[in-house]
Amino acid sequence: MQYYTHQLSNGLRIIHAPNSSEVAHCGLIINAGSRDEQSHEQGIAHFVEHLIFKGTRKRRAFHILSRMDDVGGEINAYTSKEETCIHTSFLNKDYERSLELLSDITFNSVFPGQEMTREKDVIIDEINFYKDNPGEAIYDDFEELVFQDQPLGRNILGTPELLNRYNRRDIEHFVQRNYLPGEMVISSIGNIDFEKLVRLVEKHFGPVPPATSPRPRIGYAGYTPQNKTLERQTNQAHCIIGNVSYDLYHPSRITMALLENLIAGPGLNSRLNMLLREKLGYVYNIESSYTPFSDIGLFTLYFGTDKTRLKKTLEQITKEFERLRTTPLGKMQLRKAKRQLFGQLAISSENPSMRMIANGKSYLMLNKVDSLQEVGQKIEQITAEELQDTAREVLDPNQLTTLVYE
Repeated sequence: MQYYTHQLSNGLRIIHAPNSSEVAHCGLIINAGSRDEQSHEQGIAHFVEHLIFKGTRKRRAFHILSRMDDVGGEINAYTSKEETCIHTSFLNKDYERSLELLSDITFNSVFPGQEMTREKDVIIDEINFYKDNPGEAIYDDFEELVFQDQPLGRNILGTPELLNRYNRRDIEHFVQRNYLPGEMVISSIGNIDFEKLVRLVEKHFGPVPPATSPRPRIGYAGYTPQNKTLERQTNQAHCIIGNVSYDLYHPSRITMALLENLIAGPGLNSRLNMLLREKLGYVYNIESSYTPFSDIGLFTLYFGTDKTRLKKTLEQITKEFERLRTTPLGKMQLRKAKRQLFGQLAISSENPSMRMIANGKSYLMLNKVDSLQEVGQKIEQITAEELQDTAREVLDPNQLTTLVYE
């Protein structure tokens, strides 16, 4: 994959991957998420993400939403623990329209009072929606259990009580502290000359002054395994088992991704899907995930099952974890696992919008983007012994946290 990079004098960086499509994708990735909130600000990063669409010095909410829609384009955003992303898709001829809009809503939002009141209600409905979906809500409760009293443990959406307290000054303080050009990347995939793209970004983002002081981020502070059961009025038992794992910079990060994929990744032939769904019929849905943050990672395994089968399901998972810890994969098993992971990554990379965001996140945090071939080489270098060592550490039964909705 060929890509070009540039840095503005205010610290904002650009990464662009050219293609020949008539459709382009461009996003602004900001190194600010829910973990950058202060203790009294829970949910404010996500609130800001909503509010930047509600009015700027020269546009009302309708004009912001119509700006890309009027030319058949799209604009959207999301907030995670460590980043906020505003992303657009459009025809190549509309690059400047997209970049000007991204700059306007990021740096010129005025957070109208009436819109703030209305959007609080929208987010409270979003919070209630997740509460009504135990398969979603359990992830938030699990992260709070693992990262107790730490910024990483904060629910991204916040709480209705806190949301109702926030005023324009609170919003402006968060933005001034975190929306800094030096903590941002413009990521682009499209058919545009790179020098022209740089000129457009300079025009619309260059006038933003650089930050005068570094922004602090409270680091990860330690982990204590927990086991907790919460009573919920649900037809099924829902459960998450997990452990802290490797951060974004750790050399075993790709080995961990391979292990997670083997356990209960998206492939229907993952170990626990084959055992618990196909062979035993204990579960309808079982899925694992691995999220590397800047200073720690998190491995989780989620499943839902009939409450009468919860104990048996946990016993089978314990046995499978023990096998992965004590028995190295054979050559054929390891080869198949590697090919499967690489194939999934290759297919995912065919989605240009997803690849644009992935490029931006990688460049933001690592200042580089590995090509698919480079990632494939790293996967190929993983040995059965390295995979087993990772399993011994991350699947250690004495270090696992378990949360059950019953």
